[in-house]
Amino acid sequence: MYNHTLHQQIIRKLQDQQIDIAGTDNLFFTRFIANATAIDALYNEIYGRHPEQQHYFDQLIRVISHAYTSRPVALKNRDKEKENKGVWFLSNEIAGMSLYVDRFAGSLAALSEKLTYFNQLGVNLLHLMPVFESPEGESDGGYAVSDFRQVDKRFGTNEDLGKLQQHMQQENMYLMLDIVLNHTSHHHQWAVQAKKGDKKYQDYFYMFDDRALPDQYDRSMPEVFPESSPGNFTYIEAIKKWVMTVFHRYQWDLNYRNPAVFMEMLENIFYYANLGIDILRIDAPAFIWKEPGTTCQNLPQAHTLLRLIKQCVQVAAPGMALLGEAIVAPKEIMKYFGTGLYTAKECDFAYNATHMALQWDALATGDTRVMLAAQHEILQKPFGTSWINYTRCHDDIGLGYDNYMIQHAGFDPFEHRRFLKDYYSGNRHDSPAMGALFSVNPKTNDARISGSLASLCGLEKALADNDSTAVDISIRKILMMQAHAFFLGGVPMLFYGDEAGYTNDYSYLKDPGKSYDNRWMHRPVIDWKKNGNINKKGTIENRIFSGTKKLISIRNRITAVADHKNITWMTPHNIHIAGYLRTFEDKKLYCLFNFTDQPAYLTWFAFKEHGPAPLRLWEHWEEKEIGVGYDHEYLVLEPYGFMLLEPV
Repeated sequence: MYNHTLHQQIIRKLQDQQIDIAGTDNLFFTRFIANATAIDALYNEIYGRHPEQQHYFDQLIRVISHAYTSRPVALKNRDKEKENKGVWFLSNEIAGMSLYVDRFAGSLAALSEKLTYFNQLGVNLLHLMPVFESPEGESDGGYAVSDFRQVDKRFGTNEDLGKLQQHMQQENMYLMLDIVLNHTSHHHQWAVQAKKGDKKYQDYFYMFDDRALPDQYDRSMPEVFPESSPGNFTYIEAIKKWVMTVFHRYQWDLNYRNPAVFMEMLENIFYYANLGIDILRIDAPAFIWKEPGTTCQNLPQAHTLLRLIKQCVQVAAPGMALLGEAIVAPKEIMKYFGTGLYTAKECDFAYNATHMALQWDALATGDTRVMLAAQHEILQKPFGTSWINYTRCHDDIGLGYDNYMIQHAGFDPFEHRRFLKDYYSGNRHDSPAMGALFSVNPKTNDARISGSLASLCGLEKALADNDSTAVDISIRKILMMQAHAFFLGGVPMLFYGDEAGYTNDYSYLKDPGKSYDNRWMHRPVIDWKKNGNINKKGTIENRIFSGTKKLISIRNRITAVADHKNITWMTPHNIHIAGYLRTFEDKKLYCLFNFTDQPAYLTWFAFKEHGPAPLRLWEHWEEKEIGVGYDHEYLVLEPYGFMLLEPV
């Protein structure tokens, strides 16, 4: 929509900054004008009634323009290359790994020397867990940031990060980093100034002189960490005030009602963009807006802020995609892709956390019906956006999918969740899993699950029992779970250590800064001598690494696996088998997974329900050709087996 006054305002500001809108900077100018109406509308939706509305809008234009003029030429050229690919991140040729720099390699400089390891595996996207300054002992794994622009000395220097990014770019790799929008460490300069009584910086946070408003908030706000950090407010003795601390007492929630906070954090976002970040992971976006009388999660204003960020990034750094780390119910997570006029214009990525948890549900029960009951909601993801698909990550496994999905399979939701918690925490004699319950809420009996992929699949117990048969079964489970996530559509994201079969690491218990949080059991310190076994045929490390590598290689070759919003779930002729079909143009790929410890039988009729029936199929995993049988005959999947079948 043409808005003469707005567009003239932008033109004047750009000319003041000597931006050549008719020449070398015309593409930037065109993007700005194209997005200007949306930026203006979203900004005014949040800050239109602020007494300094116009001042901060002028500042917003300057922030966007400065981000563009500061953007290195190499990154502007990369923006163009990505644009020429269409939606670059929908490709089937991207596979990622998430890791802690210090626990994986020791430092950023050492990580740069490990790029051959990722090349060997087939990983070309690295998600580095938080690397910016965070106080030792009060870091929350790096999510309590004390300086958004200074690499923590534990990992190296800003120069080391820059060299890593350049090295990765030379290797045609992508880089993903986090930004924590919801809060800062209480050691951040803004919080330090607030504790000294500076009113300007006290207004950067939610601060109260008494308990009246905190009590009002608390009546409807749930506790995030009821065990280790109960409550949502902390009393600061130095200034006799209460500050909102939703996550931990040392993490102060930022107040986005203050436009100065938004401007500061937008500048930090652009700082990361101009470091060469390809995907920016926005941590805990569900929490960034607070309203008394609500849960203070997933509020409409949070979505407005994210949409505003997206429009600004699209103008100044269009090659950077945004990932919203919203681990919420399926209906809520869809909103983070954008709705209405902003469909596919909010976050480019979200974590497919619901499906991740449903995989673990199916593995424990051997029943895929709960998983299938959730798909109609997960399939609502709009075209042009994508999932991060994974079996494990740095976080716990939540069981927050809806009760009706469990009831659809004929289970009682309370008893079903209790079974899953007992199964994966090792509280059942018939379970091979060795995990632990995390963040148990004694009031509601809610809990999440910690544990590595290998330990939850039974490898730790099998090794302890010296049971070679159980080892084989656990490896089959690991590869089946990974394959199921890899071919869904979206970017597969390995968690470091899983590619080499790392079991739980209990060394965290000796560290006072980590011992209270059992999620550290699945955040291992890498032993590079152990990882050397990936090249020794027959070792556990080799079997898992080579299997994972093969899955990535298969995925790279099949264009139907790219995220064209082209997944169809197959009719569940057997409740133990999950099957989905990926189609693109004239290509098809049938993906089948047996979630039980027994052979599972699938009628050949299942292959004849979606278009012309194939006569012969090539099975990519075992590299063999299979003839399609009669409807009364069956395809047999081995225990915890899977097949990737393409018509020939």
